[in-house]
Amino acid sequence: MSTQSVADELIARLHTWGVTRLFGYSGDGINPILGALRRSDSGLRFVQARHEENAAFMAVAHSKYGLGQYAIERPEEHHAGVDLGVMLATQGPGAVHLLNGLYDAKLDSMPVLAIVGQQNTTALGSGYQQELNLEALFKDVAVYCEEVVAPEQLRHVVDQAIRSALASSGPAVVIVPHDIQQADAVQPSTTHGQIPSSAVWQAPLVVPRTSELRQAVELIEGAEKIVMLVGQGARTAADEVHAVAQLLDAGIVTSLLGKPYIDQSWPQVAGVMGHLGSTASATLLDSCDLLLIVGSNDPWTEFYPPLGQAKAIQIDVNAQRPGNRYPVDVALLGDAAHTLRALEEHLPAASERRKPWRDFVRSAVAEWRSVAVRRAMTPARPMNPERVVHELSALIPANAQVAVDVGSCVYWYARQLRLPVGVPAHLCSTLASMGASIPYGLAAKLRDPKRPTIVLAGDGAMQMSGNAELVTLSELWKEWEDPRFIICVFNNRDLAEVSWEQRETEGEPRFSPSQDLPGFPFAEYAQMLGLAARSISHPDSIADAWEQALNADRPMLLEMHTDPDIPLLPPFPQGESMLENMRSALTQEGKAGERALQLLQVYADMESGDKDSG
Repeated sequence: MSTQSVADELIARLHTWGVTRLFGYSGDGINPILGALRRSDSGLRFVQARHEENAAFMAVAHSKYGLGQYAIERPEEHHAGVDLGVMLATQGPGAVHLLNGLYDAKLDSMPVLAIVGQQNTTALGSGYQQELNLEALFKDVAVYCEEVVAPEQLRHVVDQAIRSALASSGPAVVIVPHDIQQADAVQPSTTHGQIPSSAVWQAPLVVPRTSELRQAVELIEGAEKIVMLVGQGARTAADEVHAVAQLLDAGIVTSLLGKPYIDQSWPQVAGVMGHLGSTASATLLDSCDLLLIVGSNDPWTEFYPPLGQAKAIQIDVNAQRPGNRYPVDVALLGDAAHTLRALEEHLPAASERRKPWRDFVRSAVAEWRSVAVRRAMTPARPMNPERVVHELSALIPANAQVAVDVGSCVYWYARQLRLPVGVPAHLCSTLASMGASIPYGLAAKLRDPKRPTIVLAGDGAMQMSGNAELVTLSELWKEWEDPRFIICVFNNRDLAEVSWEQRETEGEPRFSPSQDLPGFPFAEYAQMLGLAARSISHPDSIADAWEQALNADRPMLLEMHTDPDIPLLPPFPQGESMLENMRSALTQEGKAGERALQLLQVYADMESGDKDSG
């Protein structure tokens, strides 16, 4: 039997940790690792993307749809079989291409591991081909980054990298030079300078002190208008959030990342907050006297309560977070579920004095839901993108999983899609990098091939990288138990989110050379790849198209021809201050801006409560 190499040891160690897939692209700098993967009987699978950046997004999504569904904050459920997302790339350009995915993981607080090749150690420092200072390259993004320079080092570096990624909820990087990969594996001993380690990680149980809980209760007892802002840190605490909200007659507002974890049918759930959020969320945050932040680090600070209006309590397992976005009076450091249960034990019974606020919350939520329907049904040319997502809400299967790209489609997802309880939905949120939705959807489907997967993407994101990964989809789908993989492309020939940002933020008219997109036959291209496809230009065909895709025997692309003039109007009251800039910019556009100006007024009238305007 031949001696195992360091590359063989690497694959074996990943398997010990519970890793199931490596997402990447080949290159000479990782050939020994690929050879070890070929020889391995571990079942560890290599998933080839069309580009290393997309492989990195797949690895991040693998963690989001996997670890994101379980208890990163519930330590009793953690052990070595963590199956976090792992990306693999060669040195030089391969390494550079991973950065976008690694920053996605960092900004959305998700553990991933990158394994990166490097030139032979004997060539380092010579300016060799594809030689980069990889430790410097990854310095800002990685919670842990180490280069393996001796075979004895491999195990403890991999172990420490994975533990660091899990403990810090961020990306770790292991760099393995080519000649080290080829070297014979050597197990570390207990001699001086050698580090034997084990593939074990356990999250700590973090709960607040009783004294801090009492301070929080004191603030709560003095408040009458309570809003809970719920983020992804509450992903395992949905029951506890609802229990506390019911006890306090509180309204619930979610961050974009927190949206999938809260039952949106409850009459006190006001939807997503921020620029792309609901009118109800903006109204409640503008009116409350106490803000209870649960596992959220949402950056939309202008949509938080006005300074001095509300007291604030923040629950977070990360001690760096409380007070990061809004002045906090009490910080409760702890896992969301455990902390909310402990807080509930200290709270008095529900008080009648908050019933008027509860009625106000329910009225604001009901009004928002009415506005959302009216928006979706607002006539457009050829179709209103909000209606596309509105129609999906009535049809989405209870076992679906959703991936969303960056751009105007995020607004329609945030405002119109009512996710059934238990349906995961993920996107590149805080980094907001276009082109991640198809990689995200593929990672979700690979994790759970039995679940139908729905991807929402704009034409810009598809042209950036989505079209390339349709090639990957065309190769993978035939092995899936449930072949349903639906790509909804909002084709409006415009980089619409930025077009509206030019108008809103800058007061500038839309700049056609930067915003116009070339036409691309998305449906025909999908059919050429052997996928089902349909091009839809009439709103009465939207529901039928969704039903056809949900019953298809293969992946299906729905090319939805939508209207770029539908405004991305921020919710009032904050959004009202943006109107003048938008109107001025559209006026400068002349005849080209007339329809968008009219639609902007229709939407503004809806926001301000004029139900006869549409």
